[in-house]
Amino acid sequence: MDKNEYKKYAKKTAAKSPVLKDCVIAFLVGGGICCIGQAFSSLYSYVGLGDDTVTTFVPITMIFLGGLFTVLGLYEKLAKYAGAGTIIPITGFANSIVSPAIEYKTEGLILGVGAKMFVIAGPVIVYGTLASVIYGLIYYFFGGAV
Repeated sequence: MDKNEYKKYAKKTAAKSPVLKDCVIAFLVGGGICCIGQAFSSLYSYVGLGDDTVTTFVPITMIFLGGLFTVLGLYEKLAKYAGAGTIIPITGFANSIVSPAIEYKTEGLILGVGAKMFVIAGPVIVYGTLASVIYGLIYYFFGGAV
């Protein structure tokens, strides 16, 4: 079988991806996660917490829930169904740190959990830190004119 025959065969036998359905599900699940965050924000405001406290507690709560659902195996099941809808920055980031930590816990706390925890999330942290340093230098040297 040559290259062109294989392409025809693969195209004929490959399952068709329901792109529109996948996009709608991802949108709804991602929106649902954001609505949960908003519900916590409203709840914390309702019980009388100040704005600064609410803006601190909501991310903490969402990170905790993302990590908890990862540990319980629920985040992976949701991700299989919702796809990109589960990569909402805060819960998706929590998942990306907790998943490798769980996977490598048998290798010990230092070389397993500690070393592998940032395998996926590490580049994001490095890029974010580097970008903030560069922005800070630009702001410092140009006096906020940017």
